[in-house]
Amino acid sequence: MKASQDMKADVAEVLLTEEQIAARVAELGRQISADYAGHEVTLVSVLKGSLPFMADLMRRIDLPLRIDLMEVSSYGGTATESSGLVRILKDLSAPIDGRDVLLVEDIIDTGLTLNYLLRYLKGKNPRSIKVCALLDKPARRLVEIPLGYVGFEIPDAFVVGYGLDFGEVYRNLRFVGVLRPAAYES
Repeated sequence: MKASQDMKADVAEVLLTEEQIAARVAELGRQISADYAGHEVTLVSVLKGSLPFMADLMRRIDLPLRIDLMEVSSYGGTATESSGLVRILKDLSAPIDGRDVLLVEDIIDTGLTLNYLLRYLKGKNPRSIKVCALLDKPARRLVEIPLGYVGFEIPDAFVVGYGLDFGEVYRNLRFVGVLRPAAYES
């Protein structure tokens, strides 16, 4: 189904308001700043979904930091599920050897893609590596993932907004909401 012109009408329920997200991102920024005091941090965003989260988060971290971007594809699954088979479409632009790395993710679902990415990045010899996820959906977890920072734990629902999409649409919603099934079932 094609998204309606009123994207908000495709959302059944708002899970997290813009204000709730902003407040939690500020808290995460303070916590990360305290935990990494005296260190420079490299934030790595996994495109495209985590970009809004990383942009807001980095402005809340009071430390010297670098940013880098990766793009991956989890192919073989359906339009709403990852297969866990990962292909790197865009790798890091700079080395992370000896650096403190914070992998910034929009949502942790099955954990399969993130598990692959963590193993891949550890192979690049960072000083440390942690995960900062805006959303954690533990009901769907297939692989145990150590999460350093979590914005919100959410139920097993298909969510969009604040970077999360369906068919590349809905990323620009300022909240996180549950997409009506009619918007993705056809």
